[in-house]
Amino acid sequence: MESAKKLATESNPSAREIENAPEDGLEKSDPTFVAATKGQVTTGYEDLGALETIKTFKICTLVCFAMAFSAATDGYQIGINASIIANTGFVARFATSVGKNGKPALESPILSGWSSIMSCGQIIGMTTLPFLSSRYGRKIAMYTYWVILVGSVIAECLARSWPGWLVAKLLAGIGVGCLQSTVPTYISEVAPTRIRGGLLMCYSFWWTLGSFFAQVALQHLSKDDPTNYITPIYTQWAQIGLMILIYVFVPESPAWCVNAGKHDQAKKHLLKLNRGVPNYDLERQFQVLVMAVEHEREVAAEQRREKWYAIFQGTNGLRTVISCWTNLTQQLIGLSLFGTFGTYFFQQAGLADPFKIKVITNSIQIATVIVIILVADHTGLAANGATGWGYIGEVSSQRLRPYTAGFAAAVTCVAGVVMNVLVPYMTNSNKWNWNLKTGWFYAGLGLPFVVGMWLLIPETTGRSAAELDELFERKIKPWRFHKTETATQRVVQLNKSEAN
Repeated sequence: MESAKKLATESNPSAREIENAPEDGLEKSDPTFVAATKGQVTTGYEDLGALETIKTFKICTLVCFAMAFSAATDGYQIGINASIIANTGFVARFATSVGKNGKPALESPILSGWSSIMSCGQIIGMTTLPFLSSRYGRKIAMYTYWVILVGSVIAECLARSWPGWLVAKLLAGIGVGCLQSTVPTYISEVAPTRIRGGLLMCYSFWWTLGSFFAQVALQHLSKDDPTNYITPIYTQWAQIGLMILIYVFVPESPAWCVNAGKHDQAKKHLLKLNRGVPNYDLERQFQVLVMAVEHEREVAAEQRREKWYAIFQGTNGLRTVISCWTNLTQQLIGLSLFGTFGTYFFQQAGLADPFKIKVITNSIQIATVIVIILVADHTGLAANGATGWGYIGEVSSQRLRPYTAGFAAAVTCVAGVVMNVLVPYMTNSNKWNWNLKTGWFYAGLGLPFVVGMWLLIPETTGRSAAELDELFERKIKPWRFHKTETATQRVVQLNKSEAN
């Protein structure tokens, strides 16, 4: 209570009289004091629009956008895994049987094994790296999964039999899984609140772009050199090189530093991220982080939910379910079918140029994601796959974010393992041969989850981490988040009225 009172009086001149106010008087009604007791302090930038925020926080915005580039490696890996199995040279190299047409063929168990082992690897990465990330920092986590991804690309370059490709896909899955749980967490912690949603969705932009270039490479080779499958694998070295350059230069997450008690480092990294911001008050912005972290710790201690497995308990349990829901729903409405096995599906359906069709669908996806990025922080919730990674990054509490993000992403991959086993059988003309009827399977399976999204997914646009904590602690219904005023909003209104 004393720290809340002190910060309330220091952060807003209009609240200085709180210091000597009676316990049952002004303190209970003054918006600034109430906000401070909830771990909320105004930053002074709450009234900036999205474009103004980008101009004000240029370095911070650039860092988040650059970090999202890592998703291009994720998308390229998934894209290659999805489409290279339709490459003539790849099939000739790794085929273990002859199809009905008398040509070399990849057996469904092997196809399922490759895709499933990658999903299993993702689960391993997503559920283990958060413990390293929480203890040693986000940058150590970045370097760790970068080394794993290097190993995966080396294995892909050297693989000459299906077990060798299996090992490569396991390493790729672990690296991608680590990446998927770390990058949204970092962006959520670093991004300015007003544009956090758009920056989180940049992950989907780069992912889609990476997947797109995988399809372009394979489509080009299918015309000019149909037996060449190794060149697209080699091109991953360029992405790997750019990733390490980014990781070397980006600052550590100040929020993690505060959580780890490294206050001097937090201030140093805040200055790096906010270099050039007009009238930047380091102490005030540092206290914004400190207050939010202290409030979360006090609530956790009061509820005796201080361990990592608190992500399954009480309000944090609900936040975990919400984090899981968006990406899990994607799996249940056909992500594996059109993402992992899109080119193979189109080929098995008898279409003449499956690579070209995949390039077209990816182009549409890129355009859609760009629109979503531009409007997300203005219009709010968007019913698009790009929002999935946004919720994984921002719905959880600061204290539990890496664990929640890792678990939510892993749940999606568990569903992915199941789908990666089923889809090759459903689409393979030598097996179940469901052909286009596969779409009806996903329509029936996904409908309840799509309906659930409208009831379970809250609007988080423009809310700080501390504001989201308040809304969840107050047990506000998810569909009422956007209509509910927070303590920070009341302070902003108070400051406006006093200025007028």
